[in-house]
Amino acid sequence: MGMVSEIDRKRKFLLGIGYFVQGLRCFPWMGVNFFLKDGMRVAPATLQILQNSANLPMVAKPLYGILSDCVYVFAEHRIPYIAFGAFLQAISWMAIAIFATSGISFMSITFYLLLGNLGASIVEVANDAMVAETAKQPTTSKNTKSSSSGGGLQSFVWMASSIGGVLGNLVGGIVIDRFAPRMMFLIYGILLSIQFLITALIRESSLALPKSSSLGFRKQLSELSAALKKPDLLYAIIWFSFSYAVIPALTGTMFFYQTQHLKIESSLLGISKVVGQAAMLLWGVVYNHYLKSVSSRKLIIAVQGTMVFFMLSDYLFVKGFYQNLGLPDSLYVIIFSSLLDVLYFFKILPFSVLMAQLCPPGCEGSIMAFVMSAIALAFIVSGYLGVALASYFRVNGDDFSGLPEALLVQAACTLVPIFWASCVPLDRDAKGKSKEN
Repeated sequence: MGMVSEIDRKRKFLLGIGYFVQGLRCFPWMGVNFFLKDGMRVAPATLQILQNSANLPMVAKPLYGILSDCVYVFAEHRIPYIAFGAFLQAISWMAIAIFATSGISFMSITFYLLLGNLGASIVEVANDAMVAETAKQPTTSKNTKSSSSGGGLQSFVWMASSIGGVLGNLVGGIVIDRFAPRMMFLIYGILLSIQFLITALIRESSLALPKSSSLGFRKQLSELSAALKKPDLLYAIIWFSFSYAVIPALTGTMFFYQTQHLKIESSLLGISKVVGQAAMLLWGVVYNHYLKSVSSRKLIIAVQGTMVFFMLSDYLFVKGFYQNLGLPDSLYVIIFSSLLDVLYFFKILPFSVLMAQLCPPGCEGSIMAFVMSAIALAFIVSGYLGVALASYFRVNGDDFSGLPEALLVQAACTLVPIFWASCVPLDRDAKGKSKEN
């Protein structure tokens, strides 16, 4: 009993640090947005293209997952990958901090951001695999319910990431007003260095992780392929990815609209991001305590529908409806825009719990990596569609007259996946209940 709780504490310590630091990625990225906009004078379309192109290393997550599952480094297959990923990120952000003052080129900052996201994707794959395989371990006693089972560990790491996001955005909004973005890059680089040192000192044997079958790379790849032939798993991943890819994202356009047109201060944008991250944290708490018994499909559909509502609200906001009612633009951005920003990610928590149930034993890392890879690719497609949509309506840094129509198209596209939500399978508990009835 005591041994189990001690192992749980060690796992939570390692995963808590990992997800917290990854949640803090919003801190340096806030600096990147302002550095590109004010320091390098890029256009909204260029900013959004870079934001999405920097995520290209995330698409190769299945490769990292297979390597993590079948290639052991010093008899360990999770810790070394987390440490290596943290090391790559530390190098990346330190390099940007050093060269930012000496006129870094657009191509150079793109390279370093790609390197940083390569490290981040490796860390995320190893962490996600640990969560998936730990959540499937049976409890040692019928009377003992481990926090690692039943979605408890997923909720814990979700909250750790959200806390990092809250702190990162809160401090980021303050730091960007008082210091150059270079300081934000430097601080995050130091934190990543600390994460690397802590991770390197932990022995994987102390975490009691299940051993993956010692399969070769080709065998692991064939098992991943076989797992993806299961209809429940494949259809769920396709639908979930489509539900993101079909939405033309207007993040870069809205950033310029808020800062250039509405003149919203960076500190208020930081507060807006904090409200969003606080909502994500609250979502993790509410899910863990009240919604774990609710079908994942129902939760995902509800979130998708809520996104449509908020996008229509953005349309009214840009048309001046709320301003005519006396609601200040800054208050709307802090509350409503912040919630829409994070609603995109609300679906991931119930979906990750569903994926943990569907994952075949032994290839959790590969499957979870494939899922996150598909989501990353969907976000990239979404970003490029958003650039095309803004271009079609001739929205740029100086002219936002076509933004309302673009927002209506965005809302209509978000509604489409709901009609095919039956592709998402029911949870095992829900299936059992339906059979009993």
